Amino acid sequence: MKLRPRLSLAALAFGYAFLYVPIGLLILYSFNASRLVTVWGGFSTRWYGALLENQQILAAAWLSLKVATMNATAAVVLGTLAALALTRFRRFRGRGLFSAMVSAPLVMPDVILGLASLLLFVALDHLLGWPHGRGITTITLAHITFSAAYATVVIQSRLSQLDLSLEEAAMDLGARPWKVFVLITLPIITPALLAAWLLAFTLSLDDLVIASFVSGPGATTLPMVIYSSVRLGVSPQINALATLVVLAVTLAIVVAGWLVQRREARRKRQAP
Repeated sequence: MKLRPRLSLAALAFGYAFLYVPIGLLILYSFNASRLVTVWGGFSTRWYGALLENQQILAAAWLSLKVATMNATAAVVLGTLAALALTRFRRFRGRGLFSAMVSAPLVMPDVILGLASLLLFVALDHLLGWPHGRGITTITLAHITFSAAYATVVIQSRLSQLDLSLEEAAMDLGARPWKVFVLITLPIITPALLAAWLLAFTLSLDDLVIASFVSGPGATTLPMVIYSSVRLGVSPQINALATLVVLAVTLAIVVAGWLVQRREARRKRQAP
């Protein structure tokens, strides 16, 4: 019986080491002075300076950030509307089909989504002349297609647990449905909206397969640049770039957690 806590602790330590030791080594070797990423040549920050002078990586990073931001915002808006339809209007004609279409991108391979999006954009370009070519617009639209499904799942799970008596009390006092949504529902589901936004942002920033199908000349995302660089050999600049991404993600998680805890503490103070 005494071995169980030790085994559990050992399994937990192994799991965390398996996940985070490679990231720690990557961060360590981003300060390597050697051109070889597997040979330690002393401490240096030269690759961070070289990274800031690499216009290809900087342009790809800026493009990926713009696409991820627009994708996350649109995915949260569409996901909120879809979640409201599925939770508030439980019975309507075509609900099963609508639910299946919302959930389809969750289980569909990225290759299929990328190919289908490419064929759609080519057909629209021939018929309507929009979107002309393939670039930031097509990448954003393709990312919204699958990110909205993830946002819908996150927001729907929160709406399904919402106490409807709060909304009904507000409407009994004369508030219109739109005002009830803005003043009652929206503040309550704000943590879920923030979580859905961060999830959609991360999925877009991390995507490689779909972006490879729907991108064109002059529209190369950061994962595409990293993948093409790794195929020719890992550059220390990639380690520096990955370290900055890890730092930015960690900072975003800390800020989001702090905001959620602050909101929960305020809610508990106002509860009595």
